[in-house]
Amino acid sequence: MKKITAFLFLLFLLPAFLPAQKKSDVDLRKLDKYYQKMVADWDIPSASIGIVKDGELIFTGNYGVLEVGKKDPPNANTLYAIASNSKAFTSAIIGMLVQEGKLDWDDPVRKYLPYFDLYDSWVSENTTIRDILSHRVGLGTFSGDNIWYKSELPAEEFIKRYKHVPQAYAFRSGYGYSNLMFIAAGEIIETVTGKSWAENVEQRILQPLGMDRTVASVKELEAKGNLATPHARNETGNYPIPWTSWDNVAATGGLISSVSDIAKWMIFNLDNGIHNGDTLLSKQTRNTVWTPHNNFTVDHTSPNDFGRHFNAYGLGWGLSDYHGRLRVGHTGGYDGMITAITLIPDENLGVVVLTNGVKSPIMAATYYALDQFLGVENGKDWSADYLKRTDENLAKDTRIADRKAKRVLNTKPSMEVEKLIGTYQSDIYGKIDIRQKNGELSLDFTHSPLLSARLTHWHYDVWEIHWDHPQAWFSFGTVQFKTDNNLNVQGFDFDVPNDDFFFEQLKPYKIKDAKGE
Repeated sequence: MKKITAFLFLLFLLPAFLPAQKKSDVDLRKLDKYYQKMVADWDIPSASIGIVKDGELIFTGNYGVLEVGKKDPPNANTLYAIASNSKAFTSAIIGMLVQEGKLDWDDPVRKYLPYFDLYDSWVSENTTIRDILSHRVGLGTFSGDNIWYKSELPAEEFIKRYKHVPQAYAFRSGYGYSNLMFIAAGEIIETVTGKSWAENVEQRILQPLGMDRTVASVKELEAKGNLATPHARNETGNYPIPWTSWDNVAATGGLISSVSDIAKWMIFNLDNGIHNGDTLLSKQTRNTVWTPHNNFTVDHTSPNDFGRHFNAYGLGWGLSDYHGRLRVGHTGGYDGMITAITLIPDENLGVVVLTNGVKSPIMAATYYALDQFLGVENGKDWSADYLKRTDENLAKDTRIADRKAKRVLNTKPSMEVEKLIGTYQSDIYGKIDIRQKNGELSLDFTHSPLLSARLTHWHYDVWEIHWDHPQAWFSFGTVQFKTDNNLNVQGFDFDVPNDDFFFEQLKPYKIKDAKGE
């Protein structure tokens, strides 16, 4: 997920909000100054950063503006989408249900969702709750996310399509970060409790912890107020985009929160699931979700920046070591917002970074704070280092430029436009319509209207996609229509270069032409 302009001047002028700080060996004003420069250097619209230590929020830094072109700055109560940081809330709720004897970590998913169906019947029967919470079911990272992205269907309809997502590795023998599986976890919670995931998170976590600024639906944003605006980015810089509803996939990424509220969540977790003397998560639950269930290879033959010896995923949390201490955390990517939550339990330390752009320094901000509090003396300027790497990687990504360079001008399609019109079926998604509107072809995803687009001829039987609505994660794309030997249109293939949503998996085939045949 992924120029300094006149806006940079505004970033330098806007002061960070620094409340009365608890005394610390760390120079918090130095930290604040570093973050001011970091936000300007990265040209991120805004960032809100919080640090908890020994049960208190001891630092809040708020930089930039809520929306490019406007003057309002963020503060500790400003709302940002925390996206996949919501997964730890989902595993916590599952843990509470285990404590109550209502389910077990090793229960088959089909015990609660009989329609749960994957690429293999045996795998479908034997996939457990523990499996879906640790990304080890055999699906590739982000694979199948086109099923739910910007869709208006209920979660159950998504789950019924999982069988069409291709297998990427053997069951329980690899790692593939799967938003789909946490959607299923949310449906298990609703099946067991008779209440939605949103109701469960509100009643079981948000209310007890006093997280009264946190919501699980974009429908609640207007009433709350004080919102950061999401931003996408193009060659000229950041530009605002609308909030997108993730209400129907909230268990995988639907929470919207603030530094002040996430501080309460971090303190609760650093206290091992105890809040004001009330044990919400048992010792066994805490140990289970923070135990590695899916391990990644670490290169032990050469040093790394973190003194890392292990790297793994637990249940809703990422796990590793950071210079000899356990590190627990997660990141989140929402349309136009990137966030990170990181805990160092041994030091009773936590860092939250919330940003409203897609080119974001979340880990640079995190690692700089950790190094200051842990006394790591490596002279590392994380912001400069990560910015250099990010810019280099962006420069190396020539996928779109390469495609544009290969365009062949002055060609014509091999078939009449009327033959392209009709309804197409994608097994993994559903129906997609090609229509003619105002003399142009249109592309309509039947249950995802925010993915609608115009099509213009690119070359031969390839047409360029012009999205009707702003898209944070992808821009340029094409479709290529395919015919049989008699030049009857059979279907089309997508080519939308990006790292998050794999349109090439859709493979629509024609089921009805313009005449309804």
